[in-house]
Amino acid sequence: MSDLRESLPYRPCAGFMLANAQGRVLVGERIDKKALGFWQMPQGGIDPGEDPETAALRELEEETGITADLVEIIAPASQPLRYDLPPDLLGKVWKGKYRGQIQHWYLGRFSGSDADIDLDAHEPPEFRAFRWVEPEQLPALIVPFKRAVYEQLVEEFAPLIASIG
Repeated sequence: MSDLRESLPYRPCAGFMLANAQGRVLVGERIDKKALGFWQMPQGGIDPGEDPETAALRELEEETGITADLVEIIAPASQPLRYDLPPDLLGKVWKGKYRGQIQHWYLGRFSGSDADIDLDAHEPPEFRAFRWVEPEQLPALIVPFKRAVYEQLVEEFAPLIASIG
């Protein structure tokens, strides 16, 4: 299994930690049956030729209906973050082409309202529900194999979120 892992690249990905005026962060409950009860921030693959910021804004709109005009980018993460898939998912997720993801994250301020969020904006939907949570809650909500990424994001972005309001 480790030979397979070592031979596979990381999938390029971009994501958004979107904070509202109250300093809470948007998360969506994943719709796939194997991840019921897990919440994550909007994120997804970077298309060939697409830059990470454009990909992050595209994924945000596809997964939540939130358009770029309702987002002020505060900062990119200081570096891309990686996670590896657990052994039971390796070779199965993403048609077996990747060992995990290398993720480019952005912190943004949301200037809209909950009425601007449409989880059915793109077919098929990725989330069944959304909510706003305190940044410190994020690591406990995500699937365990992505937890370290969320811990790093909270550590880096929490001081900036405090000044968003």
